[in-house]
Amino acid sequence: MAGLFQTLDIGRRALLANQACLNTVGHNIANVDTPGYSRQRVNISATYPLQTTQGVLGTGVDVTDIKHIRDLFLGQQYRQENKSLGQWSYKEKIYSQIETMFNEPNDNTLSDRLNAFWESWSALSTYEGTRENILAEAERLTNGFHELSSELTRLQESLDEDIVNVTEQVNMITTEIAMLNNQIKSQELGGTHANDLRDRRDLLLDELSTLIDVNSVEQANGDLTVYMGSMSIVNGPESIRVGTKLVNIDGVPTHKLVWEGTSVELVNKNGQLKGLIDSRDKIVPKYMDELNTLARTIVEQVNAIHVTGYGANGSTGVNFFDPDCVEAHNICISAEILHDPSRIAASASGEEGDQETAVAISKLRDTGVLENGTLSITEYYNSMVGALGVKSREAQSFASNFDLLTQQISNSRESVQGVSLDEEMTNMVKYQQAYEAAARVITAIDEALDTVISGMGIVGR
Repeated sequence: MAGLFQTLDIGRRALLANQACLNTVGHNIANVDTPGYSRQRVNISATYPLQTTQGVLGTGVDVTDIKHIRDLFLGQQYRQENKSLGQWSYKEKIYSQIETMFNEPNDNTLSDRLNAFWESWSALSTYEGTRENILAEAERLTNGFHELSSELTRLQESLDEDIVNVTEQVNMITTEIAMLNNQIKSQELGGTHANDLRDRRDLLLDELSTLIDVNSVEQANGDLTVYMGSMSIVNGPESIRVGTKLVNIDGVPTHKLVWEGTSVELVNKNGQLKGLIDSRDKIVPKYMDELNTLARTIVEQVNAIHVTGYGANGSTGVNFFDPDCVEAHNICISAEILHDPSRIAASASGEEGDQETAVAISKLRDTGVLENGTLSITEYYNSMVGALGVKSREAQSFASNFDLLTQQISNSRESVQGVSLDEEMTNMVKYQQAYEAAARVITAIDEALDTVISGMGIVGR
């Protein structure tokens, strides 16, 4: 039968429930700026009622659990867009670096050196220039090719190193997720919720989605299975590590991504890792190949005309550029020309007043010799730089769009699971007042018990 002690227990339950609510509010406020933290809420429910002859009497309140507020759909959507953001952000960075290398249009760029080279031949054809000037401009031009080729090579090597670093970052994250799986499962054996550990695991999953193509499925026991494409890289307390295998591609040491301990290459790459691999294997090599094509064409076309001409000393059949060095990294002037600039051919016949060879070489600037005769050397270079600008703007646009999209999703997700200080302060006042009221109930019952114990059962007073 219900009595004062039952009412006292109701007050006790109310105190404990509101204390739990106040503790949770304090925890939320303390973590308002913690990355990945999602606000927590105490779920309370009425305890089982008591059947009496007077009717059903309530027995108070009890805390059923404490859960964090999350939107699983927005979380998955955020990770889907985040991996595209990681990919295009890295490509934007690489295109920007390549643009900086070419630095067009500016002084002392490759186009500036090309123009100066053609102008030196034009000046010689009108007796306004000298062979020494041609030699000096040719050296500036070859140095320009060397510098660009060297910078692109260093960029490619840096990308290869970054790929190794990113794989280590992926392994660190997957190892920690696997460890958290084990901790969460252990903590939740009694039916409680490991909210803070789950927040940490979700934050790591967000970070992982920036690096690779990641999908996840939570199992009934709380374990999170993480997939890279169709391959699980985290399964319960175990994680599969990503490794690298050093191979030789065209004489260049290159790291290929494999599953550690095997020779099986990774597929379904996405995120920053895909941006890295595409940059190393496609973007940078493309501009290296185009630069080599330009250098090779200049060597072949200039030499083809130069060998038919005559130098100031009557020499003929001399190559202006070394025919064995036809790529951007090694293009150079032939040793014969370097040792004796008088061998530079300006005449087509060897007769005095004939400067037709110099004229023909100067006209190479605008002669269609590339892309089946549709582009001149100047036009080819300009189209290469123009296409670079277009690709850079495209990467910038994609990166900006995905950044905006992820930001919008993040804002939507934050509106659901983020901590609002205004809301928490309101709840704090509410729970504080409820706590005080519960304390007043206990005080009132205490006074009633004192009356019963001290003031009843004494006859004659």
